[in-house]
Amino acid sequence: MCGIAGIYHLETPKPVDATRVEAMCDAIAHRGPDGQGVWTAPGVGLGHRRLSIIDLGGSPQPMASSDGRAMLVFNGEIYNYRELRQELKLLGEVFHTDGDSEVILAAWRRWGPQCVSRLFGMFAFAIYDLDARTLFLARDRLGVKPLFYAPLSDGSLVFGSELKALTAHPLLRREIDPLAVEDYLAWGYVPDHRSILKGVCKLPAGHFLLLRHGAPLPRPVQWWDVSFAERRTARPADLEAELLHLMRQAVTSRMVSDVPLGAFLSGGVDSSSVVALMAETSVDPVRTCSIGFDVAALDETGYATRIARQFGTEHASRTVSPDDFAAIDAVAGMFDEPFADASALPTWRVCQLARESVTVALSGDGADEAMAGYRRHVFQSAEDKVRALIPSGLRRPVFGALGGLYPKADWAPRPLRAKSTLLSLAGDSAEGYARSMAFLPPELRNALYTDEFRRLRGDYRAEEPVLDLMRSAPARSGLDRAQYADLKSWLPGDILTKVDRTSMAVSLEAREPLLDHRLVEFAATLPEAMRVQRGQGKWLMKRTMRRYLPDDILHRPKQGFVTPIAQWFRGPLVQAARDIAGSAALARTGWLDQRKLLGVVEAHVAGTSDNSRLLWQLLMLERALSGLDAH
Repeated sequence: MCGIAGIYHLETPKPVDATRVEAMCDAIAHRGPDGQGVWTAPGVGLGHRRLSIIDLGGSPQPMASSDGRAMLVFNGEIYNYRELRQELKLLGEVFHTDGDSEVILAAWRRWGPQCVSRLFGMFAFAIYDLDARTLFLARDRLGVKPLFYAPLSDGSLVFGSELKALTAHPLLRREIDPLAVEDYLAWGYVPDHRSILKGVCKLPAGHFLLLRHGAPLPRPVQWWDVSFAERRTARPADLEAELLHLMRQAVTSRMVSDVPLGAFLSGGVDSSSVVALMAETSVDPVRTCSIGFDVAALDETGYATRIARQFGTEHASRTVSPDDFAAIDAVAGMFDEPFADASALPTWRVCQLARESVTVALSGDGADEAMAGYRRHVFQSAEDKVRALIPSGLRRPVFGALGGLYPKADWAPRPLRAKSTLLSLAGDSAEGYARSMAFLPPELRNALYTDEFRRLRGDYRAEEPVLDLMRSAPARSGLDRAQYADLKSWLPGDILTKVDRTSMAVSLEAREPLLDHRLVEFAATLPEAMRVQRGQGKWLMKRTMRRYLPDDILHRPKQGFVTPIAQWFRGPLVQAARDIAGSAALARTGWLDQRKLLGVVEAHVAGTSDNSRLLWQLLMLERALSGLDAH
């Protein structure tokens, strides 16, 4: 696990200043404290920061291919590198190291851009081919590892593992993109189709770029996609056996490491499943860690402790409290862009805890997206059945009117909070799902905007790319399309961004076995009833894991890594909430109505509305803007 950065001249191959590449790498030094290197040639410069995991002393980067034709910088892990190495040896390739980096170079020599389809793992890498004078940038199938890039005014293109690597270059413009703010206020993160800074791009998951001197900047090429268009017809018992095989294979392949390895353990189905399969394979006790909260209703450490005892792990836990709010600037700085998933704070804390004893930690991330584990997936499946019964010409006016009249009853028991369901049923399947995903639906965003920001935003609405994803998805049902949108947008934009930045901030490698692409591809072919059944998601996975986990772990209501910000903003952090409404940084933008922000704060403090997610969202926007101004 590492950090990469580089400069490539698109027009003429002018010399590259190595000190600029070094500065870009220094900005992401936390990603690789164990080594560094820079290589330059006419028109190109590649930089690398190394976190040693495999072949600790033998795979320095930038790395040259055995024939000297190509140079590589690589962030990630290739889990099938040993199998590929043997295949490539039979084809005549010669190896001088024991790591996976040299395997990528040999695969490039043998198969060119198509080499990515042979690589199983998480990766973002750059290869400069000295013969063809091309730069190849690639990102893994599901977007576990990030890659930013931007063209500059001098005709060059800069790239790096994090935005801060790019902002270390003096020619990068720092103009905020108002459409990214619209996206952020809708979703709580800036999706991969946009960046907070105009002109900066994120290479989409499952895509590559092939750049040539003298040629214009091309569009990314998609090299992998997941299809929900086919359905397995096997018996449930056979599907269960296949799923267990794929899960075991995914976990075992991610336990290869030359440094200490452990796992995050929340006590939920996903992390407990990973730990169970690790314990089945490991000779030594698995090292696990968990984070709890000082609000009892949201604390899951008791469940984690039970699983740790059941599988005999070496377990450690800590508690997050409002005192951790003092670290909010550090958390905001990890992301560069505004990022409003409040679980980033405890995720960072659990990464810190893990790093005290291990360098690699396996997580349970990805199962909800792949196997329909979110509550919104269950609702989507049920709502589509209602939509199929009632014509849209009747649904839109009736449910739309009822949803408009129904109060936003945050204080009420969950079954009485019907406003979002009614408004969701008023739209088609894609519109309903986009509404269920949103931090702030369009009417609430619009109410907060000033006239000036509405002018800047124009006709664009954050929901449009999600609707396009769902309506063009290779899928059969509304649930298929919802999961496809999650895998393409929510997963890389929120979940994987959170885990990458918080783990890399402490130089910890996080691995996600439940996002093995073979497992994801299999799950996409499951009949809908094998994913959602009797009001529960991840049905086949829970059935499969019955042999390992107790029923109260498998079937308790999904909670997620929920930070108790609602309680904090009404208690110890009430002044912090009020400070948001008077924020000078937000006021300077002229985007948001300050009077309405004050109303949002006071309604939350009084307990008449739960506006905690919006308050956290605004707080992180303020800190991100301040961080970009400070550079």
